[in-house]
Amino acid sequence: KEMNNTSSETDFILLGFSSQPQLEHIISAVVFVFYLVTLVGNTTIILVSYLDSQLHTPMYFFLSNLSFVDLCYTTSIVPQMLVNLWGPKKSITYGGCALQFFFALDLGATECLLLAVMAYDRYAAVCQPLYYTVIMHPVLCQKMVLSAWLGGLGSALILCPLTLKLPRCGHREVDNFFCEMPALIKMACVYSRVIEIVVFTLGVIFLLVPLSLIVISYAVITQAVMKIKSATRWRKILNTCGSHLTVVTLFYGTLIYMYMKPQNIVSHEEGQFFTLFYTIVIPSLNPLIYTLRNKDVKNAVKRILGMCKHSAKV
Repeated sequence: KEMNNTSSETDFILLGFSSQPQLEHIISAVVFVFYLVTLVGNTTIILVSYLDSQLHTPMYFFLSNLSFVDLCYTTSIVPQMLVNLWGPKKSITYGGCALQFFFALDLGATECLLLAVMAYDRYAAVCQPLYYTVIMHPVLCQKMVLSAWLGGLGSALILCPLTLKLPRCGHREVDNFFCEMPALIKMACVYSRVIEIVVFTLGVIFLLVPLSLIVISYAVITQAVMKIKSATRWRKILNTCGSHLTVVTLFYGTLIYMYMKPQNIVSHEEGQFFTLFYTIVIPSLNPLIYTLRNKDVKNAVKRILGMCKHSAKV
């Protein structure tokens, strides 16, 4: 019994949407649907990119990594969130909270860097088409992806211990539906200048610098596109670049709004809406955005399904 008491005292309580209990069932149904779309959509992209030899290109190598990040990111948040929305308990263990926080930071930062890598890939494809295979050779692609993963891991290893070490003076209520940095910083009973500086510095490194590189890449791409006379090539560039730009705008827009402004300015409802948007909605939209405007993926899916039907008949 004593063990139960001590363990429950170290647990965190995820307030989530408890201030609007009438919405909890609707929110849980919406989240469940988006989670299923995320699982199916991203798994499809990973499998199709791996199984179809025509998609063994840098673009789809990066895209399958992005899909894997989205899969891991939502899976670190949604199952626990659904348990809390469906059940009477709104708690999460200290270890569970630390892991959720770590993976959310790690994978979020990795996605920021991956989107910048993908912008460079689009720049090489559009502006240096003759040298594209030379520039984007497999070893460089692997190094770029590895750097993105290690960069994300580094940011989590710096911020996680700093945030979790903040004195909470017995506060156990996390004002969100998962253990996210702004909510955990708000729990602290002391103001930490160090955390504020570290968060801002990492925000510049993982948000503003990659976003600046993306903007520069697309400025150069726009200049190159203006010179193209072929309507077919125009359309193809617009499709691949348009998909990436849509994802970048949605992802960076919400993250910069949440992380780059002082935390006390963001209201409770506003913060929850934006968090819900970039943790659950965006990962489910990514595969849709990339596949709906992309004939390569659609054709690859048809080819794989055709092969499956053929082998089933045999």
